[in-house]
Amino acid sequence: MKQEQQHRNQLALYLSLPILSWAFYDFANTIFSSNINTIFFPFYMDEVLGKNEVMQQVASTFISYANALASFFLVVFSPLFGVMVDKTGYKKRFIVWFASISIFFTFMMGVFAPLDVPFTYMGVPGSLLLVVVSFVIAKFFFNASLVFYDSMMPDLGTREEMPLISGFGVAVGYFGTLVGLLVYLYVGDSDFHHSFIPTAILYLLFSLPLFFINKDTPIPKEEREAFKFFDGYKEIFQTFKDMKGHRNIFTFMIAYFFLNDAIATTIAMMAVYATAIMGFTSGQFIVLYLVSTVSTIMGSLAFGYITKRIGAHKAVSLVALLMIVALCFSVFATAQWMFWIAGSLFGVSLGSMWVTSRTLIIELSPEEKRGQFFGLFAFSGKVSSIIGPAIYGTVTFAMRDYGTLASRVALSTLIVMTIIGLIIHLRVKDNSVN
Repeated sequence: MKQEQQHRNQLALYLSLPILSWAFYDFANTIFSSNINTIFFPFYMDEVLGKNEVMQQVASTFISYANALASFFLVVFSPLFGVMVDKTGYKKRFIVWFASISIFFTFMMGVFAPLDVPFTYMGVPGSLLLVVVSFVIAKFFFNASLVFYDSMMPDLGTREEMPLISGFGVAVGYFGTLVGLLVYLYVGDSDFHHSFIPTAILYLLFSLPLFFINKDTPIPKEEREAFKFFDGYKEIFQTFKDMKGHRNIFTFMIAYFFLNDAIATTIAMMAVYATAIMGFTSGQFIVLYLVSTVSTIMGSLAFGYITKRIGAHKAVSLVALLMIVALCFSVFATAQWMFWIAGSLFGVSLGSMWVTSRTLIIELSPEEKRGQFFGLFAFSGKVSSIIGPAIYGTVTFAMRDYGTLASRVALSTLIVMTIIGLIIHLRVKDNSVN
């Protein structure tokens, strides 16, 4: 099988049914990520809460903390997920379950939003609270499925093909963004909760190829080691104890903590920042997001080749520099054209970071511990997905009386995080493959 794969040309690689159906799950879950996480959930929160500049900052705080809470639960469970892969060999089975739960609660967001719930909490409508709870659950299971999705990649081709497969998956995924944006034609410029149910339907529809085509290669039952819930954390603890033997990958995970801090927070907050700070209408933001998505697709495809040519380590450094430039444009933008540049640059860096970081994890991790290291990879990223939005939300809430300045200061913290991440990443040995 591996010998056959080594001779595949690029078209044969991309049209391979297991790779194509695997990539379509990226297509499906990116619809959720863009429609719910980035666009319509923040629009909905701002529509319900953001009646003035102060309340716009409160809405930003709600969005930030909801994202942080979902990431907190992923931090708790992601080490276990990686060990589950290594112990059972099941990957697709867990994706099916977790994606289905995420789809269900995305659907329920649309059910709860228009309800006239007869209670409020601190002036917040009960229906909004139910939507927020559903969002947290949907996002948790969405992110949890990605641990298993990423760990499927080495089964799809040879080591040499990994950068191209990773880039192809990300590019196909961001075409999902373009399809997801079609929901805006149905929703329009108000009642943004109408987007939730159509998004759930699209999420399910494009997940079906992976559900039915890809196959697991489970470890035979007689060869499996039995494990209990906390065994996953014992193995993670043991891996930390063996840190000297895997110093390179742990250094990169620390770097990725800071880099992903900027990514996760920007994804969650860019819609509200563009509309509340830069004065974009919802329609203008959709066009901006469309341009950013096209940049993401081009960047992810290009960085598949760049990574193959210069190596994943140098490619990650290049992406981090792009992120710093994009964030500087965002923080100091005084006109909308500056934010257009920022959106395009961030789009390129966003897709490219997924391509380069996943490839580097595969290069650095031993094959027998790859599932566990992908769990740790998620762990590093999702801890930062708590910290970044939590810091952003805390700044906007503490400085809410300063209006738009609060969001600019909050976003500037991400520049600092990205610079720290780049400095630490440069300490990873470029030629070390464990």
